[in-house]
Amino acid sequence: MSDLWPERPHRLTFGFPVPGGVRTPDGWEITWRGCAVMGILNVTPDSFSDGGRHAGLEAALAHARAMRDAGALVIDVGGESTRPGAAPVPADAEIDRIRPVLRALADEGLLLSVDTLKPEVARAALEAGAHLVNDVSGLRDLEMVAACAEAGAAACVMHMQGEPRTMQHAPHYDDVVAEVHGYLRAQAERVRAAGVPSVLLDPGLGFGKTVEHNLALLRALPDLTGGEWPVLVGASRKGMIGRFADVPVASERDPGSLALHLHAARCGGAMVRVHAVAEHVQALRVQAALDTSGQETGPLQSPA
Repeated sequence: MSDLWPERPHRLTFGFPVPGGVRTPDGWEITWRGCAVMGILNVTPDSFSDGGRHAGLEAALAHARAMRDAGALVIDVGGESTRPGAAPVPADAEIDRIRPVLRALADEGLLLSVDTLKPEVARAALEAGAHLVNDVSGLRDLEMVAACAEAGAAACVMHMQGEPRTMQHAPHYDDVVAEVHGYLRAQAERVRAAGVPSVLLDPGLGFGKTVEHNLALLRALPDLTGGEWPVLVGASRKGMIGRFADVPVASERDPGSLALHLHAARCGGAMVRVHAVAEHVQALRVQAALDTSGQETGPLQSPA
């Protein structure tokens, strides 16, 4: 395997056919090189950056198609805000928000993730056409593990200290890098042993972490990406960017998001979760051209 990040291969395996997947003895595989883009589709009224903009079905579908056309490999559909202090949403309401969107996008052949921490929502989403479960609670709930394993869905295991309503009250670690990386690796092993076919790791920037914790994790990304698990980084429009650059409005933080995500790509990150898909795809392609060994580089997030 090349040490250059644009040439580094990544893969996710599923127990069922997925768009762009190739049948292998282990299941259906999606493969790519470099850093792919996961586009955020919030179908909620209260997300921290774009709450309400895509809550209607037609608006949600139009935005998803635009992100796909701009180069997103995966569209991540969420029906509950997990911003700091967010109140939980009943499972039925969350399902009602995401199910029609997932069904319509699955019919159009998009690779889909569901952003939820509720097993019943994950099951409904997988039945509606989702392929990957993005769980901010890190699959701590055994029912969530079972939902993914039984369906053959890949999963994203994220680290979060606490839960969304209280996670930013007073986060504390003795050694944030050792604790977060150790948790993610151990949890990935447990999840895979329980039958989940493939796992992404996410250090969970801003989820029960101070700005200093976030910086330490970003600087230590080569340690996490150097293992066997592909790593997803989601820094898009987060509060630390506002602090560094004095940008109080979340929707105006895309330049800072690009800086952090280019760093993640150069450190070997397999995927970045973003609001501004077109801008990220363009920036990643330019960075890849600078960092490759000389051969031409196509769209990084296209299946290899």
